[in-house]
Parts: sequence; structure tokens; C-alpha cells
Amino acid sequence: MPELPEVETMRRGIAGVIGSQIRAIVRPRSKLKPIEISPALPRFRRRAVGRTILDTGRVGKRLVLQLDRGDAIVIEPRMTGLVLVADPPNREHLRLGFSLAGGVPEFWFWDQRGLGSVRLVSADEFTGRYGPDQIGPDALHISSEELAARLGRSRREIKVALLDQKAVAGVGNLYASELLHRAGIHPRRPCDRLHGDEWRRLQAAMRQVLEEAILYEGSTLSDGTYRNALNHSGSYQHQHRVYDRAGEACRTCDGRIVRIVQCQRSSFFCPNCQPLRRVRQAKA
Repeated sequence: MPELPEVETMRRGIAGVIGSQIRAIVRPRSKLKPIEISPALPRFRRRAVGRTILDTGRVGKRLVLQLDRGDAIVIEPRMTGLVLVADPPNREHLRLGFSLAGGVPEFWFWDQRGLGSVRLVSADEFTGRYGPDQIGPDALHISSEELAARLGRSRREIKVALLDQKAVAGVGNLYASELLHRAGIHPRRPCDRLHGDEWRRLQAAMRQVLEEAILYEGSTLSDGTYRNALNHSGSYQHQHRVYDRAGEACRTCDGRIVRIVQCQRSSFFCPNCQPLRRVRQAKA
């Protein structure tokens, strides 16, 4: 968290920066451990101040600001990072500010836990770090055939495999549980046991869940950390069918949501809607 819907909401929320010129870059004084800024701030400033923001983009869970002369600023929120154009939740966790000329006057990177990063990269560095050899196809655009080709031979459990950003970019723990429920696939099913129709259902569910979450501007969980660019809560959490609902009634059937742990992360599913042995029983 944030995952694809939250970062895409951030991207849309700061669209007003397009066409603006970077006038100054400010790192507020803080006693907190600093976030990763690369290159070091003096060099970062020399390369970025005076440049114009040509466009905003997204690579998986990363926000991209494309500058003139080919450089790009890549912001990775990680666990608690936010990109804001309005007053932040507090000023203690403001990490980096950009003062602009034209359009939006400024935007900020805020990070409570300090795990995020801000990098200024050249076009070649961008390809080396975030190109197709490093980051998989975007979860909003990947086809069912490509999804099956990239994961279908793996013996990993499907929920675990969906979190592999080199296989498919943008899906995290929350939305993996949600889309698997929508597709009717148990999170422990091995990838190499899924058949063609299940890959098609999975791809369709992935796109539906992510697009819906973007419309609701992401999910703000009980810790209240995630906020959109205007410092408002998302609202997709009210639409969750399984995530963080262990013991509650399934919203699709009369079953109860179950929580399990996979690779030290919580997974949520409905045993009725997502039976583990469906394919084996059908073959028998």
C-alpha cells in the first residue's frame, strides 16, 4: 500500500503540474531518518530546477514526472508515501517539496514511515531501472494470454505470484485478494493448475477491480494513512468483498470470509466462492 489504484489516483490528482516549470526543491528540516533521494539533493536540484514538467505517468506502483531534456522524476511511495497538492496530514512527515511556476504552485511528497524514494533519472537510466526487463506489464493492460504466459508455468500459489512486480506490475496484497475473489479462484491454487478459462476470468477481474478502485480514488484503511492529492480519503474500502473482513459474511454468498497467511502476508477469501479443489473434482 499504496497499490496501482492509489498511485493512479495520485497521478490524476497532480495533473495540474503539467506544463509547469520547477522553480525550487525544498527538503524540510526534520529529525526523522531521511528518505532516499537520488542523486544527492544538490545535484538533483542542478538537474531539475528550471526544467518543465511535460507529462505525468505511472510505472506499476511508481509515479513518473517526465521533464524536458529527457530526464524523469520517479516517486515510489512504498508503504506510506503520498503526493499532495494540498495541506498534508501533518508537517512532521513532509519529505520533499517542489515549487512550480504556472498551474499548480507546488506539490509535496509526504511519507510517514520514510520508506519511499524520489529519483531523478536520465532516459537510459529509466529504461534500465523501470523498463520491460525489470517491471512487468501493467495490470490494467495485460491480456489473459500474456498473464498465462508469464505465470502459467510457475508452481507458486497464484496469490503470491500476483505480487511479483516483474511478472505483472501494480497489484499488491489488498487488490490481489479482491480480484481473486471476483474471479472465484482460491489464493493457494498453484499457477500451473489454472486452466484457460480461469486465466480469462482472472484478467477480467483484475481489470474490473482496479478500474473500480480508481473510480473510488483508492482504499483508505483503518490506519487512515492513504490520502489522495487533496488530502481526502479514498472510498473503495467500503466496496471490499474480502480484504480485512475475516469472520464476516461474504457479500456474494452466505459463507464467511477466512484469513490465511502466505509469505508472511494476510490473504482473505471465501471458501464457498473460491473452492480450492474445484478443478481436481471436475477432472475426477
